[in-house]
Amino acid sequence: MDEMDEFFLHRAIELAREAECRGEVPIGAVIVSAAGEIVSEASNETIERHDPTAHAEILAIRAAGQKIGNYRLTGSTVYSTIEPCAMCAGALVNARVARLVYGAPDERFGAVRSKFEICDSGILNHRIEIVTGVLEEECRKLMQDFFRSRRIKTENGVST
Repeated sequence: MDEMDEFFLHRAIELAREAECRGEVPIGAVIVSAAGEIVSEASNETIERHDPTAHAEILAIRAAGQKIGNYRLTGSTVYSTIEPCAMCAGALVNARVARLVYGAPDERFGAVRSKFEICDSGILNHRIEIVTGVLEEECRKLMQDFFRSRRIKTENGVST
């Protein structure tokens, strides 16, 4: 972990907070080129788009591909506030991302370390360097607070 990893993950956290304000699960993702420039960024939009694939990582990958004119994001680093799910981890491999840096593990759906090891297991034709635990407590708290708030609203009869 270095200062640049923290810098870009802080941006992903800002995006996650914006998603939370819109009623989305607070997950943010930033894609950075090998030159250290932000190529794309996104936050969850599954509710807004009525699309179960509109995860932050997927939206950021799509935007990056459009911006650079290639689905291969060779040399890039993806920053995500939480461990990617199986769909997102698979997309990262298909996009040939070089590095993945994420904050908090996802014990329920995480497919990088928690449930599966899609990104660097050697089963697929591409391996991604994984950096975990960057700003982990801040990222974990963001998710815990969001779901705690939703549970309280549900218990009080407020639909979410």
